[in-house]
Parts: sequence; C-alpha cells; structure tokens
Amino acid sequence: MAVRAAVLPAVGAPLEITGVDLPEPGPGEVRVRLAAAGVCHSDLSLSDGTMRVPVPAVLGHEGAGTVTAVGEDVTHVAPGDGVVLNWAPSCGACPACGRGEVWLCAHALDGAARVHARRADDGTELHPGLNVAAFAEETVVPGACVLPAPDGVPLADAALLGCAVLTGYGAVHHSARVREGETVAVFGVGGVGLAALQSARIAGAATIVAVDVSPEKEELARAAGATEYVVASDTTARQIRALTGKQGVDVAVECVGRASTIRTAWESTRRGGRTTVVGIGGKEEKVSFNALEIFHWGRTLAGCVYGNSDPARDLPVLAGHIRSGAFDLGALVTERITLDGIPAAFDTMIAGKGGRALVVF
Repeated sequence: MAVRAAVLPAVGAPLEITGVDLPEPGPGEVRVRLAAAGVCHSDLSLSDGTMRVPVPAVLGHEGAGTVTAVGEDVTHVAPGDGVVLNWAPSCGACPACGRGEVWLCAHALDGAARVHARRADDGTELHPGLNVAAFAEETVVPGACVLPAPDGVPLADAALLGCAVLTGYGAVHHSARVREGETVAVFGVGGVGLAALQSARIAGAATIVAVDVSPEKEELARAAGATEYVVASDTTARQIRALTGKQGVDVAVECVGRASTIRTAWESTRRGGRTTVVGIGGKEEKVSFNALEIFHWGRTLAGCVYGNSDPARDLPVLAGHIRSGAFDLGALVTERITLDGIPAAFDTMIAGKGGRALVVF
C-alpha cells in the first residue's frame, strides 16, 4: 500500500513529496496512521548534513497518531490506540541506560540504518530519518518507538510531545534544574524555546527573558511566559545583565546551536550560574573560552540531549500540566500545514522566522 511522504533523496537536496510503499509490520513492529507531525529544526539539520543519517530517507521525528496494525510480540499497544512517536528509544542495556541516562543511549539511533520503505515510483530503498519517518500519512516503527498517548490530549497536539516539548521541558527541569524565584534567559524562540519558556514559568522563575533575532516573535514569547524580550544584537549580554541587577541570569538556555549564541548565553549568565546548550550546531561552530574566565566566573556549561528526558517518565507529568492548563501546546504552533507545505516550512526555518509548523494529516 502506497502512502504519501516527504523524502530526502540526498544530503543538501530539496525534499520530494512522493508515494512510498510501506511493508506490513513485522515482529515487534507497529503501523501508525499519523494525525500530525511537527517540523523541527533537527529535520533541517538532517537535510543539510549537520546530523548524518543514511539517505535517501523519509524525514520527520515528532509525531502522533493511531495504531492500525501490530506485529507479533507487541503487547503494549493495539489497533485503535493513540500513540506518541519516540524517535530515540533506549535499549536498556548499554552503560548509559544502566546509569539511568536513557537520553544518551548508545543504540538509540541504530534503527535509522534499517530499510523502512521503498519509493513507489522506482523501488529505491528508503531509511527512516530519525527512526520514525513521521513526514508520511502512515509509518511502520519498532514497538519501542511508540508510547501510549496521554489521556485528554488531542492527538494532533500530542505530536509536539515527541520532541519540542520534551526537549524544552527537560532542559529547564532536568538539565538546568531551574528553581523557584530564579532568573532565566531562553535564546531562540522556536518550538523548543517556546516550550522552555513555558517550562521556566511552571518552575516558578521570577524573571524570564526571551531572546531572538526576530522582533515579530515577542508576542509569542510573552504568551509562553517571557516577562522580558530582547532582540538579539551585539549588546544582548549587557541588556540581560541590566534586567537582572547587573548580575546576569541564574540560568541561560541556548536553543539555537550557533557559536555566537552559545557565547552570548554564557556571558549572560551570572557568576556561578548555569548555561545549558540545547541547540544542535555544526562541527564548524567553534566556541572559545580562556582559562581565566572559566575559573573566575565559576559558571557551569552543559550540553543537553533530548532535554535529558525519559519519555516514559516525563510524558505523564507533562500531560498533567497540559490538562491543568499550565502548559499550552497550541502556543508552540505558528502555523498548521499539509504535507505539501513542509518544504516551505524548511525555508521559513532557514530564514530564522520559524516557530513550530504542525503538519496535520
């Protein structure tokens, strides 16, 4: 059975919306009809080669939908169940998983090398981008890549839980460990940044500064919880210090992945504060520090993978915040598009104007 999907034919090539032939689910696999998929900057990083995965591939890693069929040995979901896709399933056996750091699982992306489907027009083998190939009307994934959708959360909105929300929430609560009354700056008001802003508000941060190159994102940022908005410039760090009694923020969360932004986030953090880097940058992005400033400022600089989150643990917690109204999934969505609109959404991200485009099937 052929379904429509967004295929990356080669690194650097434009996406092609075309038909793909999906196999029936084999042992341990699940077939899902997508309700929605989020267009994430990580998809752009796959297409331009910043992150390397086998190609050609069906992209998309943030999605939710309904189970239509299951293979042998699948018992945790059944046809008709709503599910959230998990692009980074943990193996449970590697050293990282043994330490409870499932977000660092050594085998989380092994599935990206498997043959996922074939092009309907010429039979070319296709791989599943980041395991789940969510830019398609339907997908077939390993059972470990699906989690039961939280009760009371519409499936289209639940798609955002698969990456943006877990990453932004986890960056604030697990990596930076924001405490009530602290000051926070979030760099980059895309989907992850908007999730981080809401999460900082939930954590009880007193001052929440949003930073972005686009003045047009101020309304979005303030709706998500920002108390201050700074348009990025050469004086950003100075402006943030002025907003925090000349001290700098307790926590800076960088959601862009550029050397200049990481450096500015570091300089905006108070002495002894925490800088968390969520954004995925290329190898050519070099950040420099001198030995004296590392000693003198006493700041902590930490990377953050998938928000240091455990989806099985964190999804129920997030669902509670959503049902209570504390977290608004709709606030992350800047536009709702069809599958055919994904290439244009990529162009918007490249221009630095993207929030979160949601593909609704």
